[in-house]
Amino acid sequence: TGRGQGQRCARPAPSGPAGMEQAGPWRCAGRLRRGRARGQRTMPGGEAGHGGAVQRRLREAREELLSSPFWACSQRAIQESLSKCLEQGEETPGSMSEVLCSFENLQLEPSQQSVMKPSSHSGEPVFKSSHLRCVCYGIGSFSSCVISRYQLAFLLLLLEKLQIPKSQCYIFDPLFSELEIGVLNDLGVTVILENEEGKHHIHEVTIFYMIHCGKALYNNLLWSNWSIDALSKMIIIGNSFKGIEERLLARILERDYLYIAKVLKGTEEAAFPVHPQYMDIFNDTSIHWFPLQKLKELPPEAWQFQEEPVYQECDDLEIIRK
Repeated sequence: TGRGQGQRCARPAPSGPAGMEQAGPWRCAGRLRRGRARGQRTMPGGEAGHGGAVQRRLREAREELLSSPFWACSQRAIQESLSKCLEQGEETPGSMSEVLCSFENLQLEPSQQSVMKPSSHSGEPVFKSSHLRCVCYGIGSFSSCVISRYQLAFLLLLLEKLQIPKSQCYIFDPLFSELEIGVLNDLGVTVILENEEGKHHIHEVTIFYMIHCGKALYNNLLWSNWSIDALSKMIIIGNSFKGIEERLLARILERDYLYIAKVLKGTEEAAFPVHPQYMDIFNDTSIHWFPLQKLKELPPEAWQFQEEPVYQECDDLEIIRK
């Protein structure tokens, strides 16, 4: 699917989500991960018309996702991984316990609250989630790409359900236009202005939302947090690490993406549910977290080598660099 950080926007299958535009030209978006040339759909009026139209389409995508069995199954899988991640260690901060309690009590019925507004009415649980953050890479050009739009709508829905303040969601894609940055600012999320290349170090529990990003982006993220403490506070929603291992020769994986290779034995992975309506949007997506006990069982030499990845021999880097 279409991304500045390694994704390309794929044309939705005929059975794609209801409400997707059925007419309009296509423009080339480059090579896909699987090597097939596909297209990115543009919308009438140039880039996407205007910000109000983009927000309306995001609301429509959000409402459709919220009423689908796919969302119910996906959020349950995320809940289970998040609960296990937060329960690690001898002590769980009180605010994290509140997160777990509130998440378990969330209602799955569609909310009347607009996706553009933070949830605040008294019918929903309210708690502080200052220790829970979210970082999103590679969402793509959501004003013109249907797949990107549904992925962003899913992210906004996830923030709402977890009650993560939108200001604590940091988002970046080098393909964002001025219009899209304006829409994101209106939504209240924090737009990262510098290309971090995935090198984002964390100190508190953070969900990384990285659907269909390039392998180097995951590898850079792991390198930036290459310690038991940091990895145990991280959840990655993105391409299946097991799938990456299966598709690459072991010597290529260890040469180009060493930190993915080293963390495999310290990873718990749960696949997103398979749903034909959202196959192109969330295919090959898994939730990854890193249990303390598994990380502690990795050999000592796994932690000794911590050189920054350079990718000198990598022929297909899949990310846009600084």
